Amino acid sequence: MLRKKDTLLVGFALFSLFFGAGNLILPPYLGFTSGIDWWVVTLGFVLTGVVVPIFGIVAHARLQGTLFDVGKKVSPTFSLIYAYLIYLISILLPAPRTAAVTHEIAIAPLFNSPSWLSSTIYFALVFVFALNRSKVLSIIGKFLTPAILLILAAIIISAIVGFDSPLAPSSVAHGFSTGFLEGYQTFDAIAAVVVGGVIIISVNLDFKQLDAAYKRKLIARAGLIAGLGLFAVYAGLIYTGARLQSEFIGITDRTALLSEISIITLGNIASLLLSVLVSLACFTTAVGIITGTADFMKGRCNESQSVYIVTVALCCLIGLLVGQFNVEFIIKVAVPALMFIYPVTIILILLNVVPDTLGSPKVFKWVTATAVLFSTPDFLATIGYPQLGNIASDWLPLAKFQMGWILPCMLIFAIVNATKKIGA
Repeated sequence: MLRKKDTLLVGFALFSLFFGAGNLILPPYLGFTSGIDWWVVTLGFVLTGVVVPIFGIVAHARLQGTLFDVGKKVSPTFSLIYAYLIYLISILLPAPRTAAVTHEIAIAPLFNSPSWLSSTIYFALVFVFALNRSKVLSIIGKFLTPAILLILAAIIISAIVGFDSPLAPSSVAHGFSTGFLEGYQTFDAIAAVVVGGVIIISVNLDFKQLDAAYKRKLIARAGLIAGLGLFAVYAGLIYTGARLQSEFIGITDRTALLSEISIITLGNIASLLLSVLVSLACFTTAVGIITGTADFMKGRCNESQSVYIVTVALCCLIGLLVGQFNVEFIIKVAVPALMFIYPVTIILILLNVVPDTLGSPKVFKWVTATAVLFSTPDFLATIGYPQLGNIASDWLPLAKFQMGWILPCMLIFAIVNATKKIGA
């Protein structure tokens, strides 16, 4: 029997695994720069930061497998390369970024401790949680997520009720595409294919009494709860940044803006509450990423628990080292990787949620290849070859917004399915 309590518990845990460093620091700055057009930016941001990731959870609920299963219809070789690439990016960028954000916002202002000490303690705790994975859903769902939501609600409500300054004109040229691309930096689509496997395994551990159909229903409903929570928080934080724009002049640092917003909305207890919020949000995401990576490696090595432990230890060590860089640097370094891998990830997620009649192996192969081909100019432009991106923008629709892969993928999807029906 599927209880509402269980669905809520898993939904809260899933929200918390998604809601990490980028989810906190990106939305307020989007609102700060978009002003009166905050809602347009929100639409783009929510599309890549909420809708696609929740589709990713739905895909995992259907597949009941690992990240390898997400791309296996393209080919086993492609899927394996894709999985390793996703996990490599995850442990090199978003996982360390959670430690960097925690240090800059939560630890340094209160204790003035060096980043290496903060990161060492942080990843030691991540290591302990990852080794006690049977308790992850319970602890995160029952305790950590409610605390995160309460503090976020306090910040957002204080901004809405306590300030009535007019919204300033937008400094963003293309609101929707800006939000769409900034949603890449949440890593939530990647998180969906990584922590989706964590949720599957955790549900199998915690709800052994449920049959497969109920487990799929549980995960899908939990995904909807997490999605609604993410939407409310993102929209609220973006609006908060827009509403308080006139209170701050010349701020260009995302973490500094979040700190200032917390102080102006929460007053004297802001530093303490923000420290708790950032620490919890970042920590749960790091646990999800590292647990997901270790689960995958364990599965590739005949369910070896030793491989699981070694992988967790290596991921924590990498996180400690990369986490010494500041947040803005990690965000900049992430751009090329995201411009290449995010379109492919979005396509694979969407293809795994369409009916099987529309998502044949042939469709997977052609549409995925199209995504790789047409996202390459954006990737090359971010690593020092902007002229290639400019060439594409001259003839390819949406390319000037770095979204040139979307229409070709839609076209190939339609053509391959149409030719299949004609051939039949």
